[in-house]
Amino acid sequence: MSGMSLTAASLYDRVQRVIPPIEWPVFSDDIDAILALKRERNAVILAHNYQTPEIFHCVADIVGDSLALARKAMTVEADVIVLAGVHFMAETAKLLNPGKTVLIPDMAAGCSLADSITPEDIRLLRQRYPGVPVVTYVNTSAAVKAESDICCTSGNAKAVVESLGVPRVLMLPDEYLAQNIAAQTDVEIIAWKGHCEVHERFTPGDIRELREAHPGITVLAHPECPPDVVAEADFAGSTAAMSDYVGQKKPARVVLITECSMSDNVAVEHPEVDFIRPCNLCPHMKRITLGNIRTALEQNRHAVTIDASVAARARLAVERMLAV
Repeated sequence: MSGMSLTAASLYDRVQRVIPPIEWPVFSDDIDAILALKRERNAVILAHNYQTPEIFHCVADIVGDSLALARKAMTVEADVIVLAGVHFMAETAKLLNPGKTVLIPDMAAGCSLADSITPEDIRLLRQRYPGVPVVTYVNTSAAVKAESDICCTSGNAKAVVESLGVPRVLMLPDEYLAQNIAAQTDVEIIAWKGHCEVHERFTPGDIRELREAHPGITVLAHPECPPDVVAEADFAGSTAAMSDYVGQKKPARVVLITECSMSDNVAVEHPEVDFIRPCNLCPHMKRITLGNIRTALEQNRHAVTIDASVAARARLAVERMLAV
């Protein structure tokens, strides 16, 4: 987001279809303050697709899925990066920008999936499956990435797995993502039993009910959903792939089987598409607010640090992924 003359008042047009006018005054002071603080501190805000529209469309400079944020963070000229997302994303931004200050507005913005595996777990798996490469989803801590051979995202997992040229891999920690990728490749995939608390709640019955209530609806699902949910959908892909699908195919009516705010953010760009919104909220993503982004910039709050020996090994796993 460029332009020195942006103000909260000029930004409301962008989000008026998803934020009622009565709510806007609650946001506008913080937005104006954040725009000023970014200029003062030479700061940029990276926002994940699951952030609320007043963050995603009004103060963020770079938006996208976790892979897009990781890639774009490397090209940033700023001194300070504020990560509007969860903790592992802030760590990934720090890994790729070790010389910059990376702030996370709320230290408690965690992730059930990232919490499902530890470095010790990976060391035990390596003993059990000697020589089998470890592919780790970016939705993990830096310490877990450091124990891995290569990282992947939901968008590039199949390409990463097949790039290794081996008959089988360990794919951690998302069991459903691993199962969904296993269905698309001849590589044998050994999975871990981690789940995303948002995506694991969707069921095939939810999709059948949506189709009954909204005949002709196009159903897009995230690959962190269970395989039987993905099987019921018309398309499965990362948040970036879902957004691209809506932009390219322009379905008359669509439902995104993922976190709530994603629909609001994509809807802003596509007023001609009717979005049906089944709501599963990520409590961790929702810990990030305009208020704590403002405080982070005012007080340099919650700077992300990573132990140097962990960072070097984790960075290698992420760089290997980016090279695929």
